[in-house]
Amino acid sequence: MAPAPFPNPAPPAEDDRPVVLDRREGPFGEVVLRRHGALLQIVANGCFLMDTSDGRSERLLVTEAFAALAGGGPAAAPPEVLIGGLGVGFSLVAAASEPGWGRITVLEREAAVIDWHRAGPLGELTAGALADPRVRLVHDDLLAHLRGVRAGYDALCLDIDNGPDWTVTEDNDGLYSPAGLAACRAALRPGGLLVVWSAHGSERFVENLRKAGFADVRTREVPVARGVPDVLFLASHHLARQSA
Repeated sequence: MAPAPFPNPAPPAEDDRPVVLDRREGPFGEVVLRRHGALLQIVANGCFLMDTSDGRSERLLVTEAFAALAGGGPAAAPPEVLIGGLGVGFSLVAAASEPGWGRITVLEREAAVIDWHRAGPLGELTAGALADPRVRLVHDDLLAHLRGVRAGYDALCLDIDNGPDWTVTEDNDGLYSPAGLAACRAALRPGGLLVVWSAHGSERFVENLRKAGFADVRTREVPVARGVPDVLFLASHHLARQSA
């Protein structure tokens, strides 16, 4: 069933408090879309997740993956990327703006977030990217999807929750577990790249990536306006990428 037309966004309140645009109860709890001044914000179970204020680290999640794959030499076919977590759409837009990507699959488990992009205010940011014929938007849980894939992607760019050491939704812990990392590695083609976004660093997660069989594990810090830097964890499948 197609989502109902989304109401026009309410203007910011005179006292500058966030204005709730939509509130949904889903299988993983409550998700809220609100407007605060010029910003759109997503809140899950009462915890702020993201907004449209910056997006540098979310874009780098994808651009760093493409640069690393391109640095590995020419391939017979354009690399295929899975973006885990639609969010406000920064990573999707970055991927669609790179003509060198092949298929771009975006996984999002919250139906409300998909609706906000397809028929709501977030469509202002992503309508062009969603119209790209390379883009496939899938409503599914990330780990459930990965467990059904074998060597299907050249890059996994995952922005799930706040990172490995503190998740808003307990179900998301599984991604960072040994079983979750094994599923990630199995879903990558030889020579593929895993990139994981986090709101903070984690030496424990770096070690867990190595234990899961990833090679060339490294981190990149991305400064933010306030607080500690965002962090990208990059880890390579240990075999050379094969031609299609």
